[in-house]
Amino acid sequence: MDTECTKILFVDDEQTIADTLALIFSTRGYDTRVAYSAEEALELITAWLPDLAILDVVLSKMPGTDLAVLLTQKVPNCQILLLSGQVQTSDLLAETEKKGHTFALLAKPIHPTLLLSKALELLSGIKEN
Repeated sequence: MDTECTKILFVDDEQTIADTLALIFSTRGYDTRVAYSAEEALELITAWLPDLAILDVVLSKMPGTDLAVLLTQKVPNCQILLLSGQVQTSDLLAETEKKGHTFALLAKPIHPTLLLSKALELLSGIKEN
């Protein structure tokens, strides 16, 4: 897979986490961008359309699950991967599933190798289409 053309958006209100994840992926050739809020992410996608968005579930003003739904509406080909280390995640996911949306979820903290593997798995599905 040609990673240079693959765009990945990281959204986490913990800046260190978002920046670190973006660095891990950019050193492997991916085109990465970071947003520290859902609002910032929505603004970013007006000019830059990601192939994959890796989102924290618990964001300050808008849950990552709501952002995931908006992203899939605005960028239909964008794959979504949710990350969470919070207990309330199951409630947010259940609410999102009731609305007809199901997203991949991994628990934080996550080893970079596992995250890269899951991202590649999600991206391989869209690159083959």
